[in-house]
Amino acid sequence: MGLDDALIFTRVVECHSFTQAAQSLSMQKSTVSRRIALLEERLGVRLLNRTTRKLRLTEVGQAYYERCRQIMLDFAEAEQAVMQLQQEPSGLLRITAPIEFGQFFLGSVLGHFMRQYPQISAEVELTSRDVDPLEEGVDIAIQVGQPRDSTLIARKLLESRRRLCASPEYLAQHGAPRSIEELVGHRAILLPQDSPRYWPLVGEQVSCQRVLSCNNITLAREAALAGAGIAGLPVMISEEALGNGRLVELLPDARLPVGELYAVYPSRRFQAMKVKAFLDFLMSSLRQTALLEPAVAGLITSRP
Repeated sequence: MGLDDALIFTRVVECHSFTQAAQSLSMQKSTVSRRIALLEERLGVRLLNRTTRKLRLTEVGQAYYERCRQIMLDFAEAEQAVMQLQQEPSGLLRITAPIEFGQFFLGSVLGHFMRQYPQISAEVELTSRDVDPLEEGVDIAIQVGQPRDSTLIARKLLESRRRLCASPEYLAQHGAPRSIEELVGHRAILLPQDSPRYWPLVGEQVSCQRVLSCNNITLAREAALAGAGIAGLPVMISEEALGNGRLVELLPDARLPVGELYAVYPSRRFQAMKVKAFLDFLMSSLRQTALLEPAVAGLITSRP
């Protein structure tokens, strides 16, 4: 098998088009088509079924493509490894992250990282939605929970404990529940991962009166501060208000789901130096913060 043929075949499959593959390889479409035909003739098998609209891999073609793709990845990784021996992290780093994590932590970490590596520039989008880094061209998507796509790599950054909180004004009007059973009938401020019918408790199913659902924990905290109801808030977002008495923790023995934050990216293989360097820097910063900052004492960082 010639490496040129493997490259041409792999590019045709990934572009789903002879025309686009030819453009990406700076070749004529007729040349690409002829090379694929000669490859099939030499192997004695049909690799692609062609129609005027679509290309479909045959069963043999799929197996052949997977081997060719691995060879291309190995070759590219070997070249990059050699080039990066003499390089520092550089280039544009594209990151998405939850709004609160960006506001409380990411901005500072990224600023220190860019100061250490001045050849790095960055684009950051703070969003509550899950982002597919492959589809949206993102280097690192920081998100709550593991991705649904099993082909993506998910590296756990931290776990954040939640606790039930309400304002003194709410408790003065509605009373403070003294047991989990007394939560029935209390007004609930819920997050997207919470059931609309029950309090977010581990191993318990206690009915709630939902008054607000939102996809932003800062909004949930502000609604709780205003006396709208009881909210299950992460430690990081509620610590200050609990410290100054604007919020009161309820039922401290109640077990709420632990929030997990992940860094999601396409692959460990052929990973750009800028991505690896930032992930390592982020993990190191999280470990130091968890040990030194009381405001995020509920963050439990995991080792890579």
